[in-house]
Amino acid sequence: MPKSRIRKKADYTPPPAKQATAIKLTNRAWVAPVMLAMFVIGLAWIVVFYVTDGTLPIDSLDNWNIVVGFGFIAAGFGVSTQWK
Repeated sequence: MPKSRIRKKADYTPPPAKQATAIKLTNRAWVAPVMLAMFVIGLAWIVVFYVTDGTLPIDSLDNWNIVVGFGFIAAGFGVSTQWK
């Protein structure tokens, strides 16, 4: 039986090189310190509120001081989404 002809594929040639586009990387060195600061401020706010029986940090906020403390902690988690 005759053997069929083998078709040779054309060799791959990469497309002509374009100018390499520089990817601008932003410096995110600020993210970790700000995130940790927010966590610590929020925790300290809540601890001070409980230790002083609600008279500090801001007496007029009453129990809303807890919300403020958790707000700082939530802001820390929000900042943490920028960390790479």
